[in-house]
Amino acid sequence: MKLCIFEDDGYANFLPLTWFRPVYDLRCGINTLREKITRAFPEMETVLVCREYLAETLKEANPDVLVNQFPRDRYLMVNGRVLFNNYLKQSIDINREGIYLSKGRLVAAVISSQYLSELQDKKSSGLERNDFEGFRVYEVEAEFVEYVWDLIRYNPAQIITDAAWHEKIGEQEGDVHYRAVMVNPANIFVGQGARVRPAAVLDAEKGPIYIEEGATVLPNATIIGPAYIGRGSVIKIGAKISGGTSVGEWSKVGGEVEASIIHSYSNKQHEGFLGHSYLGQWVNLGANTNNSDLKNNYQPVKMFINGKWVSSGSLFMGAMIGDHVKTGINTMLNTGAVIGVFSNLFGSGFMPKYVPAFSWGGSEELVEHRFEKAITTARVAMARRKVKLTPAMEKLYRYVFDKTADERKEF
Repeated sequence: MKLCIFEDDGYANFLPLTWFRPVYDLRCGINTLREKITRAFPEMETVLVCREYLAETLKEANPDVLVNQFPRDRYLMVNGRVLFNNYLKQSIDINREGIYLSKGRLVAAVISSQYLSELQDKKSSGLERNDFEGFRVYEVEAEFVEYVWDLIRYNPAQIITDAAWHEKIGEQEGDVHYRAVMVNPANIFVGQGARVRPAAVLDAEKGPIYIEEGATVLPNATIIGPAYIGRGSVIKIGAKISGGTSVGEWSKVGGEVEASIIHSYSNKQHEGFLGHSYLGQWVNLGANTNNSDLKNNYQPVKMFINGKWVSSGSLFMGAMIGDHVKTGINTMLNTGAVIGVFSNLFGSGFMPKYVPAFSWGGSEELVEHRFEKAITTARVAMARRKVKLTPAMEKLYRYVFDKTADERKEF
């Protein structure tokens, strides 16, 4: 039996974060949504289903995994927007065919190879409940992520859940300086090769702190749990990392960060506030870049999502910032800002609440960020981390540049 992780149409609610990745490769807690599913079924070979234009780069990043291919077999198909857990695993009987719904939404399906031919034309455009007519229906309880604020809202609890699954909490394998302060060390993990320098404070009284191998926490930095610091990342001198924050691999973070997710390979090195926000990959926030995450009238924050304004239902919501975004010094981001991929923002005043992909400028004027210049910058930035911008990546970036051209004209 194979495990198939698929997208549905809900990926569009996470744009611009899902322009360059399937929705199941978004992070929530320590792990991505995909990793939470695959760890529940370690004995199964994984098949990934995604939008067709993502297939080449997804296969490039996962050479040992089948992408948009269905060899004949029985399949457990799982929706990539589900926050998978042990309860859900126990609720699914992989020995009987059927579909599993939670409040009418497709969670999973167990199907045989005879049904695969009917899914071939639909698999990469987003599978939905109607694609599985005729199967017996079973009701289960499952948590979905519908919008970016769900990832942020669930993040503290997911850090706790993921840390427990990794079974290393309480171990300090790395170098923790004797003048560093650990509050509740039984709730702290420091991986091999990680370094916690003098006068750093790790306060795990309200939740675990999980620091991956090779990460560094510099002097006078404070991290309050639940928090996750990814492999090779650096928490700068005097940084203030509040609970509910995940910093992915190979990132550099300073200033004040609260209840935010930094996917990986992104920098917020300097002073400035980042709150209730999600940063994609290869983002660089200039010194004293700040975002607002609370409106002055204390009303729920709205964001421009998939072509319309949507209320988050929350008083606290910061920014959703796509991959390869750069901001200049003293950049100000409004409450609920959505910043498209490859945008370069600078200048005085608050930036627009919605910035289309490949934009260049600021509050006074936005023009198109020329593709050749954007790619040149990306190639240099990635090389600094010894990551190559491959032809498949450039092809993907060009596709999104063309796909978003009409949006830039509109705005």
